[in-house]
Amino acid sequence: MTDRAAELAQNLAATRDRIANACKAAGRDPADVLLLAVTKNFPATDVALLADLALTDFAENRDAEAAAKVAEFADLRPTTPVRWSMVGRLQRNKARSVAGWADEVQSVDSARLADALQHAVRASLDRGIRSTKLDVLVQASIDGDTDRGGCPLPDLIALSDHIAGLDTLRLRGVMAVAPLGMPPEEAFDQLATAADQLRTAHPTATRLSAGMSGDLEMAIARGSTCVRVGTALLGSRRLASP
Repeated sequence: MTDRAAELAQNLAATRDRIANACKAAGRDPADVLLLAVTKNFPATDVALLADLALTDFAENRDAEAAAKVAEFADLRPTTPVRWSMVGRLQRNKARSVAGWADEVQSVDSARLADALQHAVRASLDRGIRSTKLDVLVQASIDGDTDRGGCPLPDLIALSDHIAGLDTLRLRGVMAVAPLGMPPEEAFDQLATAADQLRTAHPTATRLSAGMSGDLEMAIARGSTCVRVGTALLGSRRLASP
């Protein structure tokens, strides 16, 4: 095992322990919390090493970096199935590219973006680039500051209703980041309430993506089913190319 592989194995074990301990404290099953590795600014070789350790779900923040990395990973591990998520803010003009590599987009925050993804996925399906619908999560803006991305909480159900009516997208749930200046506990409490309301309106939209390296325990205590972890798994940021 290389030094990098050993480092990643140690980090992965420690992160899984944190998730297990948080679930135990909350009376939850660790199997109900997905570990989503955020590999922004890290090379495809790191993704390959994590996949060798049986990690199956990866996320990117920028389309250009992601598209190249997904292709490189496929060359490195052609028989290893993984899922890719887009978790960064997405512009409508990138919808076509994202539809070519992403299994899921967690950052849908407007009807216009949803419509752009709908058309892009339809084109990808028609051309045989993809064979399945695109899973999407609505990104919520807990503090209502949409300049940082996200749909204000009062508008969440209306946006979710719109997405549910699009035939190439599958509404899976809600995602958010705890805002700067707001205690994470308060932010995740508000998000949990919004997620409950979303599940009432759309019973299959059960996913709650919340919590990162610094606050995953607080998110799990409030019902998160997906934690997005970068630094705790991969260390300090480095260039995407080896």
